[in-house]
Amino acid sequence: MVSLSPSPGFAMANFLLLCLATSLFLFNTAVADQYTVGGPIGWTIPTEGNAAESNYNHWALRTRFHVGDSLYFKYENDSVLLVSRDDYRGCETFNPVADFTDGNTTFQFDREGFFYFISGEPGHCEAGQRMIVRVMAHPGDMSPTGAPMASPGPGSNPSSRHHSSGATFDHRVGYGAFVAAAFMVLLFA
Repeated sequence: MVSLSPSPGFAMANFLLLCLATSLFLFNTAVADQYTVGGPIGWTIPTEGNAAESNYNHWALRTRFHVGDSLYFKYENDSVLLVSRDDYRGCETFNPVADFTDGNTTFQFDREGFFYFISGEPGHCEAGQRMIVRVMAHPGDMSPTGAPMASPGPGSNPSSRHHSSGATFDHRVGYGAFVAAAFMVLLFA
């Protein structure tokens, strides 16, 4: 009589495929991106010649930022200030939450919410060198009810991802979920 139960080798192969699918899914949901603020021109005061390229808020609205992502600011004879919402509205530089002056700043988002950046140079913020960034939780960081999990922490022009000069396609969940689903179908089909 022929047995229809799978062999031990087949069961081990299924187990290994399941582990691979799970690890690919988890890896893809944990990817953090780095964005270069201002693209090739960097963090600079908007001028007539670069106004279209340095519309920081327009770019930030079109870009999805997540906890763990970071902004890279490249600048000369300038600074980057992280400020409160009120200080952002008034271009106030006197009481920043954080200030950066090294010309080569990477700022990593440690929580969801709004972040307000302005130039610390007189007149630059008023001329448009400022940005509001909205940071969202990763889809994998959502509670079962769909509400974001609490995250600790204190209360952002065109850009390119540091590793990509093209579109800002968010591959965190899509690719990992597709690969995991494909392996699950193969395992249990």
